Amino acid sequence: MIRAAIVGATGIVGQQFLVALKGHPWIEVKALAASERSAGKSYRQAITDQSSGAFRWFCDEPPVEEVMDMPVVNASELSTDGIDVVFSAIDSGPAKLLEPKFAAEVPVVSTASAFRYEDDVPILIPGVNPDHARLLEIQRRRRGWKGFVTPDPNCTTIGLAITLKPLLDSFGLNSVIMTSMQAMSGAGRSPGVIGLDILDNVIPFIPGEEEKVQHETQKILGTIEGDGIRPAPFTVSCTCTRVCVLEGHTESVFASTQKPCDVDSIVKAMREHDGGLAGAGLPSAPKNLILVNEDPFRPQPRLDRNNDGGMATTVGRVRKDEAMDNGIKYVLVSHNTKMGAARGAILTAEMLINDGYISG
Repeated sequence: MIRAAIVGATGIVGQQFLVALKGHPWIEVKALAASERSAGKSYRQAITDQSSGAFRWFCDEPPVEEVMDMPVVNASELSTDGIDVVFSAIDSGPAKLLEPKFAAEVPVVSTASAFRYEDDVPILIPGVNPDHARLLEIQRRRRGWKGFVTPDPNCTTIGLAITLKPLLDSFGLNSVIMTSMQAMSGAGRSPGVIGLDILDNVIPFIPGEEEKVQHETQKILGTIEGDGIRPAPFTVSCTCTRVCVLEGHTESVFASTQKPCDVDSIVKAMREHDGGLAGAGLPSAPKNLILVNEDPFRPQPRLDRNNDGGMATTVGRVRKDEAMDNGIKYVLVSHNTKMGAARGAILTAEMLINDGYISG
């Protein structure tokens, strides 16, 4: 078994890691770490408000009883002795300081953005760019680390990149325009989204989000060149909004392809794309990376975010677009707190275990 530590274990993403790793056939949780205020307590005590007695478990799934009596250590003091991989579920500020400390000894798979834009750090999506894992050896050599850092993409980027990959491979891409309608859970709980601001409303700006999506999409779909990644040459323009939906990001995508295409060929390319996941035996992999629904009223976040355990990206309303050369347009729904967070990070770890980058 691969022995894992979860850093940021008391937060919502940390709890999602615990849920996703419950009974995992390859990975066992051996250590929990969080902020100084949680250190020295059992996990149950750490997520119980001492003044009110409120039990602060944020997942829809029931609490993972197997970890409730485990001790929580201060993240800054976590020892990697006896640990094979660290799952980091902390904010980017502390991640910038702590993740290199852990990576000096063991691999770190992160949901933070702290290292996403470093030249020697791949943003991996199994089924999309597994070849980028080669950068991890370059990263180790440059930084003198025994381990490495590899982050998840932004939760808005992941569905877009997954659905663009078969288009890029089959037809080439000239440009992409996307408008997102992002769930409230993507903002987290602290500071989160104030209920009276989002109710009966659409927030038309999410600071930094559009730049992240544009940069990350081109990096993920780029090519390894020398000791880095040459970004994909097509342009990406997006508008990111927040809507009154609990979970599941919806995106309206317009793409201009280099080669002529029609709706049937686009749908076929999406349905047939598995990026090598089929037959790989990864426990968290969806049966279908992309599901295409022909009902004109789908996808919808409430109906489609949990497809394949929240790991599939669901596409619908695939149509020609006459405003662009070789234009195609579609709507997607991707689960931002499953494939876009902890479960996606675990899938990446499974791929890296399978390929020998993480070992016990």
